Amino acid sequence: MRIVDLAALGESFTRDPYPVYARLRAEGPVHRIRMPEGGAEAWLVVGYEAGRAALADPRLSKDWSKASPSLPVGSVSSGFHMLRADPPDHTRLRRLVSREFTPRRVDELGPRVQKITDALLDTMLTAPDGRADLVEALSFPLPISVICELLGVPDLDRESFRTWSNDAIGATDPADRRAASVSMARYVGELVAGKRRRPGEDLLSALIHGVDEDGDGLSHDELVGMAWLLLVAGHETTVNLVSNAVLALLTHPEQLAALRADLSLVDAAVEETLRYEGPLETPTFRFTTDPVTIGGTVVPGGGEVVLVAIADANRDPARFTEPHRFDISRDARGHVSFGHGIHHCLGAPLARLEGRIALRTLLERCPDLALDIHPAAITWRPGMMIRGPRSLPVRFTR
Repeated sequence: MRIVDLAALGESFTRDPYPVYARLRAEGPVHRIRMPEGGAEAWLVVGYEAGRAALADPRLSKDWSKASPSLPVGSVSSGFHMLRADPPDHTRLRRLVSREFTPRRVDELGPRVQKITDALLDTMLTAPDGRADLVEALSFPLPISVICELLGVPDLDRESFRTWSNDAIGATDPADRRAASVSMARYVGELVAGKRRRPGEDLLSALIHGVDEDGDGLSHDELVGMAWLLLVAGHETTVNLVSNAVLALLTHPEQLAALRADLSLVDAAVEETLRYEGPLETPTFRFTTDPVTIGGTVVPGGGEVVLVAIADANRDPARFTEPHRFDISRDARGHVSFGHGIHHCLGAPLARLEGRIALRTLLERCPDLALDIHPAAITWRPGMMIRGPRSLPVRFTR
């Protein structure tokens, strides 16, 4: 099978990967690719049905100990957590975390999300020239503030954390990814140790001191892993959900007008953003333990990397009519932006809550919000995991 060198496509692929995925999908559901991240090779699954099946396939392991020793890209995360575990370990970890990260805890965050959003927009709207970078002003500080409050981490060094998170997930140089991961591991370990000494009413304290009816609790390594997962996944998804939603609306004025005319459509706008321009292009790696047939192609065992192009699954015309059209009146249910199967994102309700409040409040307070950059000039986050702009210049009337 030929190798499709996505790394060689450079910025054009980063900016708009959808035509590349569509061409591959027309040829078949499985392809051998070279990733932008370090030039590592992987098996890419495209299309809705094949992608959804692969996301739930128990034969594809999330355990990094199953990865091929020759893989030039290492794990970006610290500790041991659900995205690095298979059943029964995954089942146990998800059960312990779900006990504390409840729908009620998420719902109770609503007023705080609103208050933080209002405060951020208060600051943004004082800009003397009526211009701002929405990523800096709202998309990044909102979810990182919320997740810090949820975890009880008020003094997070946010700029350092942002750099580590961006590099650990999106850097194309493996050395940069490793360095960021080491720094993140040290920092998260200190957070867990501090909470163990001084527990509070927050989620991290509850995870540290919580046990189930059998007396089972999270080990130190598992606590570090869960803190890492909640911090990184807890903000990265929402950063790009908010940015991508605003960009899609500002570049589709008829959809923006429809939403302004009826803000009860904000939930539908969030779901259509997740489908049309979701915050994740591909999920974290899966590994073959034995040869597995996907879409008629035999993928070898031995720890081969399998990537699912969820961005392409969400734009497969076999599942969504006119998939390249952004339409907030569409029924976008069934998208796989939060995954599928046992690894479906536990934090999806929180991301939706933050996206809904941020979008509604922004449109209410900025009636003439507009892009302050040509869409073609926007630079996008590198790598194949995170999908979102590095910055999003906007203008508005003070």
